[in-house]
Amino acid sequence: MASLGELERSVMTLLWESGQQLSANEVCEQLDEDLAVTTVLTVLARLEKKGMVERERSTRPHRYAATATREEHTVEMLNEVLGTALDREAVLARFIGSVSENEAAALRRILG
Repeated sequence: MASLGELERSVMTLLWESGQQLSANEVCEQLDEDLAVTTVLTVLARLEKKGMVERERSTRPHRYAATATREEHTVEMLNEVLGTALDREAVLARFIGSVSENEAAALRRILG
């Protein structure tokens, strides 16, 4: 999974939170930044190339939506990082050791 730049993260957050397809103009308006629509279109094209957004081409203007939920994306990143670890158990142990008591309780419920 390719890493995301700051503007890419902002666009993805907007798409995840909206839960619907948005045009580049709508993305531009909702970002609350002084951006040209062409800049947003470039970011959306990069995200599409990375497989993170899909473009609905049957409408004009084209509309964009996230290909996965934020949670699915996070799991994919975690799996990618774990896949590069020489000692996955050690990485998991350090991760578990860093979570809060509430998160540890949630993990126990999920695993139980």
